[in-house]
Amino acid sequence: MSDYSKVRISGDRLWQRLMDMAKIGATDAGGCNRQALTDLDKEGRDLFIDWCHAAGCKVRIDQMGNVFARRAGLDNSLPPVITGSHLDTQPTGGKFDGVYGVLAGLEVIESLNDNKLQTKHPLEVVVWTNEEGARFSPAMIGSGVWCGEFDIEDAHVLADKDGLTIGDELKRIGYHGAEPCKIFPVKAAFETHIEQGPILEAEEKTIGIVTGVQGMRWYDVMIKGQPVHAGPTPMEVRRDPFRALTKTIDRIYALAEEHGPWGRATFGDIQAVPGARNTVPETLILAVDLRHPNQEVLEQMDKTFRIIVEEEALIAGVESTVKDEWDSPAVAFDKDCIEAVTKGVKSLNLPYKVMASGAGHDSVYVSRSAPTSMIFIPCKDGISHNEAEDAHPDDLTAGCNVLLQAMCEMAN
Repeated sequence: MSDYSKVRISGDRLWQRLMDMAKIGATDAGGCNRQALTDLDKEGRDLFIDWCHAAGCKVRIDQMGNVFARRAGLDNSLPPVITGSHLDTQPTGGKFDGVYGVLAGLEVIESLNDNKLQTKHPLEVVVWTNEEGARFSPAMIGSGVWCGEFDIEDAHVLADKDGLTIGDELKRIGYHGAEPCKIFPVKAAFETHIEQGPILEAEEKTIGIVTGVQGMRWYDVMIKGQPVHAGPTPMEVRRDPFRALTKTIDRIYALAEEHGPWGRATFGDIQAVPGARNTVPETLILAVDLRHPNQEVLEQMDKTFRIIVEEEALIAGVESTVKDEWDSPAVAFDKDCIEAVTKGVKSLNLPYKVMASGAGHDSVYVSRSAPTSMIFIPCKDGISHNEAEDAHPDDLTAGCNVLLQAMCEMAN
């Protein structure tokens, strides 16, 4: 096979394209607002496809608007090695989340073209639709339909807050493709991404070799007491749900610490009903997010969490209910793909950390149908989903060079 081990990508070209894409939906605070299936999303997709055509790729679009740009291999009957991410952003998103994974894949193809090197398997760069879930819920719907997690008919009727549906918006912007949105044979799949956390930067590591994605469980905890007047009702006779809430939160935080360093507990929202300043609330609704990369540990956390809620409600003399909102099991990535990334990192002599992803990515769904792994690079202060999101050009280049080595390893 051709010698790709000495090939290096053009960091300048990658950076310039990231900045060119960032102009589409640019915000005053330096970020991007390019939400899924808007006119700005169409503009970003169109630009990406123009670049792909110029690089000699054949582009196809499926019925969920997922874009696949294919570079031919020496044997096109073989399954492709794919890479990619998403171009849509949060309303106040940054320049790199998702976009880096797409344009890093294109840069791999451009660099192989520059060096006139061919891989045995074809290569494909993918843009998955609506990864963020900012406009249409749930997130990662494009890759989710592709892998069979969601039915396309159900996905097409999902509506945004204005009642506009995915199906209608795909047609409106010209991205309701003819290709069926379903799995096809894939040799290997990779996704490069900013870490979206502070670990790599804090430990001065250039590359995160991602072994899997944390399992995630979302709940609504409802603690019910008795609404009474704040003044006349003595403290000792109240059935106040806050009495249970504070200790419940403390114990759940302790639960995450017990299963550290990867255990996570987050309380992202709380609602008091009826929500009057001078009335003890009848009900508190607490949003809880538990995470751990080991599925067995996450299941144990789940059991203990439920016991904590029940015990603290009983002690406080109130009632409790746990409503399950979402369950995304922990993902373990493919050993051969992880090894290909590891080999690339070591050949480039880059400082690295073996780690799990704390956030969900399209690779979660892709991994259900194809051997998959991810490559992380640091982001400044661990900030993401924010206009202040930033990454150093040298790190972006390093991650893309690792991607090139890993893809060529699997493609040859």
